[in-house]
Amino acid sequence: RPVAHWLKALILLIIREPHRVSQRRASVALIPNPSPLLNSEIMGGGRKMIVGGNWKCNLDKAKAAALTESLNAAEIGPVDVYVAPVFVHLPMVQASLKKEINLAAQNCSFTGMGAYTGDISADHLVDMEIPYVIIGHSERRTIFNEDDTMLAKKLEYALSKGLKVVFCIGELKEQRENGTTMDVCKKQLEQVVKMLDPEKVVIAYEPVWAIGTGLVATPEQAQETHKQIREYLATAASADVAAKIRIQYGGSVSAKNCNELAALPDVDGFLVGGASLKPEFADIIKSCAK
Repeated sequence: RPVAHWLKALILLIIREPHRVSQRRASVALIPNPSPLLNSEIMGGGRKMIVGGNWKCNLDKAKAAALTESLNAAEIGPVDVYVAPVFVHLPMVQASLKKEINLAAQNCSFTGMGAYTGDISADHLVDMEIPYVIIGHSERRTIFNEDDTMLAKKLEYALSKGLKVVFCIGELKEQRENGTTMDVCKKQLEQVVKMLDPEKVVIAYEPVWAIGTGLVATPEQAQETHKQIREYLATAASADVAAKIRIQYGGSVSAKNCNELAALPDVDGFLVGGASLKPEFADIIKSCAK
């Protein structure tokens, strides 16, 4: 009966006001999709592009200051932008970085303050007015053995303190080659899927085999995986979460490939590594402002 109701409304609209159905999106929007696996083109509207620069464990004090100065000259446009210096440079960068660019920490603990030598807590970041934190980067997963359970605890604690989180997922080269990319991504999301508030969490899909290697997922690979992640979220979380959550692509993003990748319907920006240390980072931001 609901479908019949909408069809009747559509027919009446066509008869009475044909000019209002001249555009494809106008007619599509009137028909409810019976499946939670919504078409990406319908879902894609309204997500603001977001670009992050992960400086990793790079730059001395002078070079970090120079990079900050160059970022202040960059045109930002209608894009959310954040950069993630090393912990010890955060106050220095914060003091001079223009307000249109947000700061992110590269990691945080799953604990609060206390006897945890060497850790940085979400409480510290909030106290320092650092709004974003990156959790689950592949280098934390593979080099420092941070597993899905630990990362779920980190996400839960960071969100409880009011931080915005960039949560990273992605497969190894052999996993891509043996066809288990989505099995890996689903496993990495299973323990956090109920925490994925689109207002507070951004997903960064980073195929590990493309990070810092010069290899890049083809546009077809990137779009397919982003769409499949969104389809998984539609069933595991909700259609609303799937439609609204932003999914960045990361993996050797550069000025040469960013425009083609940014045009993909399910790619909502980039998490950039090496290129974020170079002038071309400004070009990558511009690609997402078009």
